Amino acid sequence: MSGGGGGDSKTWIVVLVVGVVLCGAGYGLEHAHVGPSWVIAALLAVGGLGVVFGSCEAMIKCVEGVGERLDWNQFVAGTIAGLASNIPEIVMLGFVVAAAPRIAFVVVALTLHVNALMFGVYSGLLPRDAGGGARLPEPLIKVSTDLYAAGGGVFLATGFLMVLMMLFQTGEHEGEAFGVVDLYVIGVCLLLVQVVATSQMIKRFSKPTAISEEEVPHADDPPKKDPPGWGVIAGYGLLGAVTSLLGGHAVGDFADTLCSGLEAAGYPEMVSAILLSLFAGAGAYVMIATAHAKKMYDIALANVSGSITQVPFVVLPSVMILMAILAQTGVIPSAGGVLAIDRETTSVVLLAFPPMLLLWKSVQDDGKVNWVETAGMVAVFGLTIYFLAMHG
Repeated sequence: MSGGGGGDSKTWIVVLVVGVVLCGAGYGLEHAHVGPSWVIAALLAVGGLGVVFGSCEAMIKCVEGVGERLDWNQFVAGTIAGLASNIPEIVMLGFVVAAAPRIAFVVVALTLHVNALMFGVYSGLLPRDAGGGARLPEPLIKVSTDLYAAGGGVFLATGFLMVLMMLFQTGEHEGEAFGVVDLYVIGVCLLLVQVVATSQMIKRFSKPTAISEEEVPHADDPPKKDPPGWGVIAGYGLLGAVTSLLGGHAVGDFADTLCSGLEAAGYPEMVSAILLSLFAGAGAYVMIATAHAKKMYDIALANVSGSITQVPFVVLPSVMILMAILAQTGVIPSAGGVLAIDRETTSVVLLAFPPMLLLWKSVQDDGKVNWVETAGMVAVFGLTIYFLAMHG
């Protein structure tokens, strides 16, 4: 879940407060054993999402303050804000991992597919030049495309490994699951890629770009605000970290109820996982829309692209490391392996390769997205989600 819409709106504070109240009402009814279960689940879902949205905004305010003080441009500031906003999502997924580790893994992988479709759709909303091309920021062209390629390679290699392990029944758990050591090794390696990519982006592309004519200050412009102090920045960070625990717990409880209800009703497991991935990205989608409405296209693109690249190199490895930690501490069983290798887990990994390949090709060739590439992305990403939902 990446975000960063910019602006001084205090709407997120209202959403956060309302979310806390709804979560409190839901847990109160649950503790008192009063009211139908669907009412409690609805309160936890809406309230939890509100709290997660608010905590994301608080983390974004924290990082945006750092960006102002360090003089970062919009794309880099938006990308770092998106990284920070993953903290509440990872906390939320931590509660899902504790209840159903396999579901958590599938939800994270499906989030990449859903966010890739969001990139395709959003590319159709960008301003176009006379040739029908939508310009993309330089950091996205030179750094994000490398991450698309790396992510595609990771998903292809891991997916084939899972297929081979199942076919030949190899490994510590005879091809049925990844163990604790596997999860630690994969998770750490993937996180290192993001660390290197982020450090290179800040080093090479963080300085503001040339000022356009519209951005040149005029005498009647309001005075530029001073950047927030380090105390205010730390306060936003602390608020985001604390509220993410409440929001994550509430959404995790709702996820458990939703999966159980859909399974009992006979729906495929992938359907509930796709719904959960939409819930996970709801806050980011709102913030992308906000940035676009304010014509802050670089921030919107930073979040749309970051919501894809941060899945394989931030969220997914974090979830895998959380699985390993919870397995070692006995929170989740690990006797037969931690992460099951089956049709669902293998398909979401293996089918993540085509979207990453198409994203890499669409952006890398000329630094723009034309109408054919937009149509191709929407068609391929949409079909992939359909295949996973119906046959995955």
